[in-house]
Amino acid sequence: MDEYLVPTGFGQDEFTEKKSRFIGRVWLVETEEEALAKIQEMKKQHYDATHNCWAYIIKDGAVRFSDDGEPGGTAGMPMLQVLQREGLYNVVCVVTRYFGGILLGAGGLVRAYTKGAKIAVDAAGKSMKRVWTVLYVPCPYTYYERVKLEVAAFGGIIRNTEFGSEVDLEILMPEAQAQPFLDRLTDMSAANIEGMETGKEYRAFPVE
Repeated sequence: MDEYLVPTGFGQDEFTEKKSRFIGRVWLVETEEEALAKIQEMKKQHYDATHNCWAYIIKDGAVRFSDDGEPGGTAGMPMLQVLQREGLYNVVCVVTRYFGGILLGAGGLVRAYTKGAKIAVDAAGKSMKRVWTVLYVPCPYTYYERVKLEVAAFGGIIRNTEFGSEVDLEILMPEAQAQPFLDRLTDMSAANIEGMETGKEYRAFPVE
């Protein structure tokens, strides 16, 4: 199964440029129909806005954008390029503009809509969708801090921690890293730590 980045959730932020108000929003969507529904929702919510420009990318599907009345190439395409640079899929972005009476010019519009998309992406966060191997790792307390560092170094996530006679960790590790990670634990602990695989999950988790 593919590995790809998606928005972690809904993100919104805004700014004012020469009295024009720009509101950027990003959503995670699974289909083109969901993307179009979000766009229509924003057009209804901001029916009084000057423009509701948008762009979306569906994994193995449609890639579309609209300037919604702004000069050609100054809004939708710059927004789409932000989504592409961020490596996102299954994402829709709408940037709403309330015109403030001062023209920004083509270059100013490109910068404004680029910024509107970027701040929305930053607000939403990014998650990696991939196959994760679920590991159970019983860990002596003396190794706990070291194991946490190794989990991070191998790109894993500690999903659950239970403190008993030792620390029981449930770890999600990228599929390709699972065995190298377990081998590393065995080596660094002189075989005092022996983890085991308990399953696999295909899902998205936030990344830095």
